[in-house]
Amino acid sequence: MNQALVTKYPITDRVKMGLATTLRGCEELIPENDWIQKLAKSEATGVPLRIKLGLDPTAPDIHVGHTVVLNKMRQLQDLGHTVIFLIGDFTSLIGDPSGRNSTRPPLTPEQIKVNAETYRAQADKILDPSKTELRYNSEWSEPLGATGMIQLASRYTVARMMERNDFHDRFKAGTPISVHEFLYPLMQGYDSVALKSDLELGGTDQKFNLLMGRHLQQEYGQEPQCILTMPLLEGLDGIEKMSKSKNNYIGISEDANTMFAKVLSISDVLMWKWYTLLSFKSEADIAALKAEVEGGRNPKDAKVALAKEITARFHSAAAADAAEQDFINRSKGGVPDEIPVVSLTGAPMGIGALLKAAGLAPSGSEATRLIDGGGVRVDSSVVSDKALKLAAGTYVLQVGKRKFVRVTLG
Repeated sequence: MNQALVTKYPITDRVKMGLATTLRGCEELIPENDWIQKLAKSEATGVPLRIKLGLDPTAPDIHVGHTVVLNKMRQLQDLGHTVIFLIGDFTSLIGDPSGRNSTRPPLTPEQIKVNAETYRAQADKILDPSKTELRYNSEWSEPLGATGMIQLASRYTVARMMERNDFHDRFKAGTPISVHEFLYPLMQGYDSVALKSDLELGGTDQKFNLLMGRHLQQEYGQEPQCILTMPLLEGLDGIEKMSKSKNNYIGISEDANTMFAKVLSISDVLMWKWYTLLSFKSEADIAALKAEVEGGRNPKDAKVALAKEITARFHSAAAADAAEQDFINRSKGGVPDEIPVVSLTGAPMGIGALLKAAGLAPSGSEATRLIDGGGVRVDSSVVSDKALKLAAGTYVLQVGKRKFVRVTLG
């Protein structure tokens, strides 16, 4: 904490705890001093801060990558602040250009409605529903109309908009940029004005949009929000950010056995980032566990503990225990004591190529046929996705009932 910070409100131990809670695992807090003052004012006046997270319902499932920011919301909610779970039903009609190298097709109103209906139920698994403000940004965006939209657009320049990396890169490369894409950050920023938010959360890829909210609040005479960016969580492949479109995700509505097995499939290296961003264990406890692994303890023990914690959060402790036992039973039941061992390079590698390289399928087309027939397993889990890519690590591949290979992929 900046020792030179001057504030009219006292920096109490509770304020310091609020700051520590905010900073855990975060990428960036902007500006930190402003947030400290907001925390101090809230503590002194008893008025909770308004903390906003917006999600566009682009897919029906919330995955554990989304819960990085939802977990942070719950931590701040537990400190007594008001959290606003904002469903971007209006902004989904535009399509978020963040991180895109091409125009993103907007969703239809029908798709948005179907997806939005599932979001609240899933968010309630993490946030306290009795203390969560649920909003839809169509409440204030649709009434703006053409006149309001033009007035809003007048509060930001094209030059500033083109400073955004994805727009700048696409313009330089001659890749088309549709005018409507400029409206997305403006509308997301206007959400902060409508909600009078004190803090907005998002992934690192949302920084431009979050700063837009801070700018527009100043334009409309409000005290500007602070922004908190959280790291993007790599998915099961350990390379791409978790995404349904990449099929490297764990949906929080998936059954306990699937959830448990998927967590166990991540690499030993990725496991520690998941601990920091997804676990509710203290940082000291995580550091102690990591030291034990570095000292010789089997990393699978730590991964099992993480799998049980995540599964229990979205199901129950009993379901997590049952999922662990199911995994053990399946692992013991089908794998012989001695099987061929193969070492391969080229991670990440597609499952079809891996089956061929390991000698379990004569061709890529045969590998596809085996997968379609449900005859392929990785670490006892049936493979249904022909686009599955496996990161570096050791796996037991099984085809049918009798063909097994232990593959170390590097």
